[in-house]
Amino acid sequence: MSPEPEFKYKQCLIIRNDVKMSCGKKCAQLAHAAIAAYEKADKITKKKWFDEGMKKVALKVNSQKDLYVIKTLAEDAGIPAAIIADAGMTEIPPGTVTALGLGPAKSEDLDKITGDLQLL
Repeated sequence: MSPEPEFKYKQCLIIRNDVKMSCGKKCAQLAHAAIAAYEKADKITKKKWFDEGMKKVALKVNSQKDLYVIKTLAEDAGIPAAIIADAGMTEIPPGTVTALGLGPAKSEDLDKITGDLQLL
């Protein structure tokens, strides 16, 4: 059996658990968050993360306030962060804040901010 790979970089994708969304809608919102945060990362970090296999972790919070607190902490730490607000064409009202994407960034830096969050 081969040893588990060590991931030095990852993305954290965080969804609001207090907004009623189908599983598919949550997936789409997290995909938006992943791309938006990725676009804010520097070229070197993007390449290192990509070469490692693009690790992502899906997490949840219970409020919009929680998302913004985490976003602020990430930005203060120099981590790419992107809030997603829905267009409102399917399940939820326009402008509803649904998700937050963080990174790619060093796993240890993200863990300081998201380590207490529950997995989705």
